[in-house]
Formats: sequence, structure tokens, C-alpha cells
Amino acid sequence: MANSIPIDWQQIHTVFLDMDGTLLDLHFDNHFWLKHMPKRYAEKHNIPYEQACNILMQHSNATQGTLDWYCLDHWTTTFDMDVVALKHEVADKIAIRENVIPFLHHLKTLDKRIVLLTNAHQKSVTLKFGYVKSLESYFDAIITSHDIGLAKEEPGFWEALAKYEAYDKNNSLFIDDNFDVLDNAKKTAIKYLLTISKPDSKKPVKDTQNYTAIENYQQLIH
Repeated sequence: MANSIPIDWQQIHTVFLDMDGTLLDLHFDNHFWLKHMPKRYAEKHNIPYEQACNILMQHSNATQGTLDWYCLDHWTTTFDMDVVALKHEVADKIAIRENVIPFLHHLKTLDKRIVLLTNAHQKSVTLKFGYVKSLESYFDAIITSHDIGLAKEEPGFWEALAKYEAYDKNNSLFIDDNFDVLDNAKKTAIKYLLTISKPDSKKPVKDTQNYTAIENYQQLIH
């Protein structure tokens, strides 16, 4: 069992939680975007799989870190493919990370405000909650970057968030697996920041860049 991560819960009022890679296994998203979507695109246009991968990757690289990169409507329009329908085809890979539910229950017993703060498009949130129904009820608020108009890694995100969710940066914990997102939160002086050591269960542990990393949510249940 991984070592306990010391958290002074008395100092924390709001817990902001990312979704993909943080609460849910990132394997679903990596499989969908890197394998399933290119496969379907290749079939649609009768081109080699490798060529489809390159086409989609070029667009991904050009838009990464922007709202378009996270927007299912953008990908649907750009490539004339029903992305939501395609996601349903591999939805059996959507999975909650180990001990997430006990952790969320623990936060409830501590009377913390629990806010889902995700770059995922609302259609993606709705789709995934349809398959992991036990998750949604724990949140006091669900906020996507599309509601804000800025991706979480973009300057001004946390200032804009304050119009939707009142929070004190000195009493907030934010957990995310994206280092650009965490760096932006750090610049805004969000006091408590944690990351995930292995967002995709099928990939190796990653370099956590000086951020304290969660291996298993049991580490936060004291």
C-alpha cells in the first residue's frame, strides 16, 4: 500500500477534481482518440490506418490546450463523424479509478464542497456519467471549461471561474493529472495541489514533476 499523503482537512473548504485521468481511468480516452477514432476514420475514407492516425494527430497537435481540442462538437464537425456515437462503441472501457468512491464519501463526511472541474465537453461528461452512475451524485457542482469559455490551462481561467464558483484559493484543494493545468493553478496560487502518478492504468507511472502524486485514493483517507 502506498504511503499516506498528509492533508490538513481543517484548512480545506473546497475540493476541485478533474475527471479524465483523475477520477476516471485515462485508458478509455487514450484508446478512443489514439486507436478507435483513427480506425473509424480510416474505414470511412478507405485510407490506411497509419494515414488516419497522422491526419488526426496533426489536428490534435494544432489545437491542443484550447477549448477546440476538448470540444466534441468541434471534432464532429471537422471530421464529419459522430464522435459521441463512436465513444459509445468502446464505452466498456470507461472505469472509475480505485478507491475514488470511498474518497468522495470521505469528503462528504468531512462536509467539504466537492466540485468537478473538467476540460471535458459536456456531452462527454453526460456520456461517462451514464456508464458510471455512482459518481455524479457526489458533486455539489459540475463545471466544464466550456461553461467558463477558457481551458483550465489558459491564463485567466481561475479568475473567470470565480464568477461561477466562489472559492478561497488558500482553502482549496485541486487534483488534476495535467501538468499545464496544475502549473496554471499554481500561478494563481491555489494552495493545495495534487496530481496522479498513473492516469492511464495501462501505461507506466509518469514523472510527476515535483507535484505530490496519488497512487491510490486510499492515501487521502485518514
